[in-house]
Amino acid sequence: MKKLILLVILFFTLTLSAQKTPNLVPTPPMGWNSWNKFGCDVNEKLIKEMADAFVANGLKDAGYEYIVIDDCWQIARDSKGKIVADSTRFPSGIKALGDYIHSKGLKFGIYSCAGIRTCQERPGSNGYEVIDANTYAEWGVDYLKYDWCNSYGIDPVKAYTDMSNALSKSGRPIVFSMCEWGNSRPYTWAQNVGHLWRTTGDIQDCWDCKKDWGGMGWTTILDMQVGLEKYAGPGHWNDPDMLEVGNGNMKYNEYIAHFSFWCILASPLMAGNDIRNMNDSTKNILLNKDAIAINQDKESIQGKKVYDDGDFEIWSKPLDHGDVAVIFFNRNEKKYDFTALWETVGIKGNMKVFDIWKHKNVGTTTKMKTVSIEGHSVLFFHLKK
Repeated sequence: MKKLILLVILFFTLTLSAQKTPNLVPTPPMGWNSWNKFGCDVNEKLIKEMADAFVANGLKDAGYEYIVIDDCWQIARDSKGKIVADSTRFPSGIKALGDYIHSKGLKFGIYSCAGIRTCQERPGSNGYEVIDANTYAEWGVDYLKYDWCNSYGIDPVKAYTDMSNALSKSGRPIVFSMCEWGNSRPYTWAQNVGHLWRTTGDIQDCWDCKKDWGGMGWTTILDMQVGLEKYAGPGHWNDPDMLEVGNGNMKYNEYIAHFSFWCILASPLMAGNDIRNMNDSTKNILLNKDAIAINQDKESIQGKKVYDDGDFEIWSKPLDHGDVAVIFFNRNEKKYDFTALWETVGIKGNMKVFDIWKHKNVGTTTKMKTVSIEGHSVLFFHLKK
């Protein structure tokens, strides 16, 4: 009993003393991360090309701003404990690469791990939190993704609080993205520690697959977000992991559904594809400003499931000015016709129905009595007064 009391005291002491930099992400962060497409195969040339493509292909204009290098950029520590980048992959150094990204009007992100080693067996930050935070600040880092591999025996509350405090004292505002996979239910304790926290294991480019090491399809991740909406808000976001849009293993309508849900969930929108070579279908999804506007709505409310009839679900999200975003979701592979059920969404008066993927008004709630949805698809509406 005494041990439990001491653990509870430690938990509250650490979280209450956390000093994350405030007001960095009043709406969910938007950007790109190297891992989903390139894994460990990262280098200076690739990241510079991504920064160029960010601007040329319209992501910057659409609101995306962070370019994040995931694992495998680091190789060792020097005699003073400072992290050393792989000079073969990054011959100009990390600071020079960050400067290049900043010259494009973008922000620069990097990766580390709360364990003794990263997931790819590179040096982790455990025991080096202060020196790493100060190094990232010197390099002009704007965003840190902080993983959870090789962390046996390490307390997550302490580990993430230590790095949060180190970042806040580094002299540079750095967004802290906690990638602890939701094991310790960080949404219940990390509001003052991180700006966003992963709620699940790693996403895979599939509808509902599961990997033996914990990876899973996006619909499986979606189901794990139910009930978490109360923990999200300005400056602290649930993170169901990065986007798989454009990576090639799903159909166009399935990617539309994936992106639509990440928007209504007020999730971070971190693209994970090769943005140098996007086809028109991928651009149509990632650059859909009507969908992005739902994600970035200044009310900063995470959407939630309001109806579930097995293969048919309805999700909604309150928006600014009394508007509402709604997703009608067909999990089945066959086309279905459903009753619109506007009252279930909480719509009592008449509202205009704007189709986010058709980019036009398609009726009103009083006249639209049914909806027809193709298999593995969504209808994503912005209801306006």
